[in-house]
Amino acid sequence: MQNADTTKYIIHSKINADGIIERPDIVGAIFGQTEGLLGSDLDLRDLQKTGRIGRIEVVVGAKNGKTRGTILIPSSLDKVETSILAASLETIDRVGPCSAKIEVTHIEDVRATKRQQIIERAKFIFKGMFDENLPESQEIADEVRQSVRVEEMQYYGKNKIPCGPTVIDSDAIIVVEGRADVLNLLKYGIKNTICVGGTNVPPEVAEFTKKKDTVTAFTDGDRGGELIIKELVQVANIDYIARAPDGKSVEDLVQKEIVRSLRQKVPVEQVIDKYLVKDQGPSEDNGRGQRLSKRKDRRSTPASAPASDVKRVATPAVKRTPRDTRGRDNRKKGPRDQQSREVRRDTEKKVEAPKAKVPASPENKRFKNHANDLIGTFSARFLDGKDNVVNETAVRDLVSTLKDYESEVKTVVFDGVVTQRILDIAADKGIERLIGAKVGSVSKRPASVKVLTATSL
Repeated sequence: MQNADTTKYIIHSKINADGIIERPDIVGAIFGQTEGLLGSDLDLRDLQKTGRIGRIEVVVGAKNGKTRGTILIPSSLDKVETSILAASLETIDRVGPCSAKIEVTHIEDVRATKRQQIIERAKFIFKGMFDENLPESQEIADEVRQSVRVEEMQYYGKNKIPCGPTVIDSDAIIVVEGRADVLNLLKYGIKNTICVGGTNVPPEVAEFTKKKDTVTAFTDGDRGGELIIKELVQVANIDYIARAPDGKSVEDLVQKEIVRSLRQKVPVEQVIDKYLVKDQGPSEDNGRGQRLSKRKDRRSTPASAPASDVKRVATPAVKRTPRDTRGRDNRKKGPRDQQSREVRRDTEKKVEAPKAKVPASPENKRFKNHANDLIGTFSARFLDGKDNVVNETAVRDLVSTLKDYESEVKTVVFDGVVTQRILDIAADKGIERLIGAKVGSVSKRPASVKVLTATSL
């Protein structure tokens, strides 16, 4: 057999022949029937002469007029050439005067034994020949990296709440659960983070979120993370919600998982019903909508504007009427003033009327089946002018999909909240109807887009 030092693989095959044959017959058939089959580069005789194929070993036995045996061919070729050579053996269908069949059972990698010896020897060298007091380079790097992260981490407020070094100056921040989450995000260069330290959200953090333009809650993928989001929705201003994969903690995520989770963040308006407590009334939800509108108006108002102007811009038009007439309260009120107040009340009712749920016309009832199919799926459907479904997407991707979609869309039905942003994009795209689970805080409704809810169909 070929020298084991140069052998890489051994081709194991079995042979069955309908007759009595011996080893020389099989070897002769292998060389004879594969000659010229694979070209000069893979000719068995030339390969054996150059030592790339070892001595062919054949073990056969005859019983009841039939011959069965095994064939072993050592090879120092690469994997591809060895596989081709093994496949060529199965083309042999006759040995001597007998019909025969050769089948390759497996290819053995003889270097596996050498690898195992290397592993065992390396274990011994690692355990017994290195100075145990000398740390490895990876340990040194981890220690330095950990110390840098600890130095970068800062503390906010009188209660020393752990946070990233840029959280004070950043317009967008990420709210996480604990100190370990802040450290893990710092490890991957995310420095605009602050933690809440559990389900009892510190008042400092709640007030701090109201000063920022964009706030993302990034919590663990367990029950505790859901409870923290429910509390943050009540006491803080949250714009987006991101969750770690189910059963995982933010502190255990690697960079790829962190980036994926943050990219899949969902606007809080789309899932507000899921995280609102059952006894929270509509007034509390409306209050949160006012806070969101105030923050948007603050971003669009110049920094040099007086505080009173900012407050006036953020306050809804209906709410300004009592304040504008405050100076007249000290005057003597006559029948004329009483009549003016009644007119104003009627005007306020008319202003608030468009915010009520718009009943669907009989022609819009044809979308009821689509709305029912999407209940609880957080999905969206795009319909063309003939009410055919032309595309489906997740609600969290609805904004980006609408922006990039070029085909005709006349109606969008989705299991989410109709927001001002979605409404504006629909108007730009020429969409005629938006049908959502509910209507959020919408201050401007384009006349070209009909806004409906699933319950009104």
